[in-house]
Amino acid sequence: MMNMNRIWKRTENVCLLTLLLVGVAVFGKATADPHRFDDAIAAFEAIDLESTPAKGKVLFLGSSSIRRWDTASAFKGIDSLNRGFGGSQISDSIFFFDRVVLPYAPSIIVFYAGDNDINAGKTIDQVIADFRQFARLVNRKLKGTKIVYIPIKPSISREALWNDMSVVNKRIQGMSEKQEGLYYADIATPMLATGRPPNADLFANDGLHLSDKGNAMWSGVIRPVLEQALKD
Repeated sequence: MMNMNRIWKRTENVCLLTLLLVGVAVFGKATADPHRFDDAIAAFEAIDLESTPAKGKVLFLGSSSIRRWDTASAFKGIDSLNRGFGGSQISDSIFFFDRVVLPYAPSIIVFYAGDNDINAGKTIDQVIADFRQFARLVNRKLKGTKIVYIPIKPSISREALWNDMSVVNKRIQGMSEKQEGLYYADIATPMLATGRPPNADLFANDGLHLSDKGNAMWSGVIRPVLEQALKD
């Protein structure tokens, strides 16, 4: 009996390893544990307990390009809320959807994610699949809520990844041309108009996050798309 238990245990371990290897082969690196953001999400909930935000705002969601941005100042006159959490991938916004999106019942979600996903080794297909899942969640749980997608930015520090990133952007742009309620705010084209990689003055010292000038360029592109979405 002991030998049989050992055999079954060994077989189970082999099966788990095989599934992991297959997942890596198909999807790239395994998705990072979303619980690394438990404290960040709990902090949002604590803020909401002190002052509950009104429903129907424009929700800025995504990774550090959102978290580090003073979106309230950049989009004056638009009733908005920032719930960016740095380092996040699309899968993290999916995992925490019921806690970081659903309670606000936003009219529009301005979403920046995908940058960290490609950097973590996810394939183009996996990033697209994750985005489709996020969009389906919005459609199923928040009828009428629109998405303004900010494409993955070209940057100095991640220049080597730009080819894959640009394919993700093109595919989501194509989706936006067919899918009602999905908008594409093309910040990549004007950034690349300054060079490849884009000019250093668009970035902070790390060559990844945006400078004030970079944020100003973004807001100039995103605002008209957002205003159109609010009208539609």
